[in-house]
Amino acid sequence: MTRVAPKAPATRSAWPSRRVRTLFVSLLAVAAAVLAFLMLAGDVSEGELHGFDQSVLLAMREPGDLSEPVGPLWLELAARDITSLGGYPVLTLITLLTVGLLLIVRRRGTALLVLVSIGGGMLLSTTLKGVYERPRPELVPHDVAVYTSSFPSGHAMLSAVTYLTLGVLLARMQSQRRVRIYLVCVAVLLTLLIGASRVFLGVHWPTDVLAGWCAGAGWAALCWSAALWLQRRGTIAPRHRMLPKTG
Repeated sequence: MTRVAPKAPATRSAWPSRRVRTLFVSLLAVAAAVLAFLMLAGDVSEGELHGFDQSVLLAMREPGDLSEPVGPLWLELAARDITSLGGYPVLTLITLLTVGLLLIVRRRGTALLVLVSIGGGMLLSTTLKGVYERPRPELVPHDVAVYTSSFPSGHAMLSAVTYLTLGVLLARMQSQRRVRIYLVCVAVLLTLLIGASRVFLGVHWPTDVLAGWCAGAGWAALCWSAALWLQRRGTIAPRHRMLPKTG
């Protein structure tokens, strides 16, 4: 009769779990975004980037007529349409529609996360504008109406908060890697186009937009770090259970 050798006890991997590593990367992204924003804010306050701002803004205008953006008329009209995608009405509507979908599929924790992420980003944007109170550029005429201070760009920041948050959320609902990559790339592309449109239309200095992107991306990364932590506690559903199976 042969003896069966006892199984060796299972040993835990020395490497942290994938979720812990993702959380670490998210927090690292938050720190990098905050540092970049503070560096930009310091340079803007001291006027060190004013020459850069002027050069970029003037490069987007016709040399003989600063009231006209470079390029054909359709480009200016397209910029106005794109810039509206980063306004409060559009972002609020998209947020409410997304929250409604999450409530219908009984993902209340995720719906609350989306509300807090985007609502908190809007509050943070308003607060930062009140702190810095940078005047709008008067170097060129404004092609759309503006009412608030310039730094950081609210459109750039809130488009980063909203589209990056929702892009990652939708990506986590997909099983195919290429679909996830596509959704995140679309979110990034929208964020970049909206921010660039603000400079093209003459209502923001380039550094306003760069700061808005940094602040928005940092806030979005912070909210997703919180989401990963909540997933570990079981407060919100993990990726493979974000939506119920159909069919």
